Amino acid sequence: MYRGNLGVQIGDKHTLKDWGLGWTKITLGFPEAKTYEQDVPGMDGVLDFTESLTGGDVKYKTRSLSLEFETPEQDYYDWSIRVSEIANYLTGRKCKIILDNDPGFYYIGRLNVEVEKTNRVEGIITLSGNVEPYKFEKFSSLEPWEWDSFNFKTGIIRNYKNIIVNGTYSLRIPGRRKRIVPVISCDESVQVSYEGTTYTLSPGKNKVFGICIKEGENILTFSGNATVSVDYRGGML
Repeated sequence: MYRGNLGVQIGDKHTLKDWGLGWTKITLGFPEAKTYEQDVPGMDGVLDFTESLTGGDVKYKTRSLSLEFETPEQDYYDWSIRVSEIANYLTGRKCKIILDNDPGFYYIGRLNVEVEKTNRVEGIITLSGNVEPYKFEKFSSLEPWEWDSFNFKTGIIRNYKNIIVNGTYSLRIPGRRKRIVPVISCDESVQVSYEGTTYTLSPGKNKVFGICIKEGENILTFSGNATVSVDYRGGML
């Protein structure tokens, strides 16, 4: 019997290391866009308000994830115990989900268990459910990153913690597809400029909704004397 050598980290459990389940099939759907349209009599097509109602951004519905595994060779009694263990751990719970073939990102969602076992040797277990439309970088800009899960094609090394601002400092942030308002912390009052607008930050944590990290290059220019940290985690489809 073939059993895959790739597994999935679901919360604190790994399907291969903890349950002996390596996937044999994975189906990951892409999310459907939330569109806002109005049918106008006498007009060809429809009026599409999608971008205008969301500030130029497109919002998405959840996406589907299905993971199929062949069951290890176990009798029905032992396997029923293992299935109950898996079901009790994950059914209905919102978890971080990290695929072994994409270890630099995680999904967030809820999975359910479906089992089919016809004899001692052969059987299939499926973990499926809906996850949020974006996958997120495993490490935020304030967390230590690791080489083991770093992808040289898609990975971005971020280190925006304890930046010393003594006069003027420009921070370049490569943004992912999901628009995110970062949390900016500072130990002294400092000013920050973004896209032509200047904001004053107070000591402590600041969330300025005018500073929204978009896809592409984003420049934050700090002025003053302070130690600054920018908490950002990229998300992409």
